[in-house]
Amino acid sequence: MSTSAPVAQRPTPETTKKPRRSSFNEGTGRLAAILLSPTMLVLILVVGLPILSALRESLYQSGQRIDESGFVVQGSEFVGLDNYTAIFSGETGERFWNAFYNTTFFTVTCVLLETVLGVAMALVMHKAFRGRGIVRASILVPWAIPTVVSALLWKWIFQADGIANELLGTQILWSTEGWQSVMSVIIADTWKTAPFIGLLVLAGLQTIPDEVYEAAKVDGAKAWSQFIHITMPLVKPALLVAVLFRILDTLRIFDLPFVLVGPNKESVETLSILAYLEANQTRYGPAAAYATLLFIYVAVVAYVFVKLLGADVFGDAIQRKAKKKKNGRNGRGGQAKQADAGAPVAGLTAGGGLGGE
Repeated sequence: MSTSAPVAQRPTPETTKKPRRSSFNEGTGRLAAILLSPTMLVLILVVGLPILSALRESLYQSGQRIDESGFVVQGSEFVGLDNYTAIFSGETGERFWNAFYNTTFFTVTCVLLETVLGVAMALVMHKAFRGRGIVRASILVPWAIPTVVSALLWKWIFQADGIANELLGTQILWSTEGWQSVMSVIIADTWKTAPFIGLLVLAGLQTIPDEVYEAAKVDGAKAWSQFIHITMPLVKPALLVAVLFRILDTLRIFDLPFVLVGPNKESVETLSILAYLEANQTRYGPAAAYATLLFIYVAVVAYVFVKLLGADVFGDAIQRKAKKKKNGRNGRGGQAKQADAGAPVAGLTAGGGLGGE
């Protein structure tokens, strides 16, 4: 007499139901919103309200003016888009496009020079040699100096009887209209801000494992090949972020040319200087219009830079790649589990037992 083995009861849907995590996620999201609310409030007060105020001011015209009847009127008057249309017409338009060209030229030239010198500084600071700490400190000193102090320093260097003319053996008037004033601004800005790019690139270099270079040496890769195929691709995220910050900063350049060369100099007049001069003459409406156009220009450049060159400013690309890989592994794992679960059933059906033939 044989006894049959007890058959295990199949689990009910209630016992196999996965625990809900929505309550935990909802609580986490609520906590995150509470913690971020003070920061968002500060950003609204410090960034949002000034932008809205500038947009509103650009639609008005303030100060003293003469109306159609010949009377002097003082106060603000709504003029709509007249401040914007006046920027692109007549002598004002020529001055605007000159300032726009100077701003773009300084941005492209200075950022290119700073990138090359910054990468070279990072490679030097990354090498292991005696006195490396002193070299790093001396390279970072220009970045630590305030811009106005740096402009005054270079103004003394570029004086008629300054060090620059002594070294060149000529008498160049660096602060007058012409190419010399443009060169003085480019030299001073590159000297000051190239260490910033070098510092961020150095941080990226220190994350590269030494084993990568050792493997490349074993494969016979030369120094230049290692730099092109290993260093630059791995340093690219940090370099792009540094270049993006420098582009945004140079587009708003004001204090360096203003102090080094001076105002009302056509060769170095930028959009920020133009907006300042308008506000200094109590023409707040046109000044706000200039500032708004500069804001739009900076926003467009930043958007195009991020989209075309893929500057991962907030680390979103890394998170997306990790999530994609995780989803891919989960999908393959789920298919494998289904296949493994179906294999014993197929074996039982074909051979009447596990592994039966």
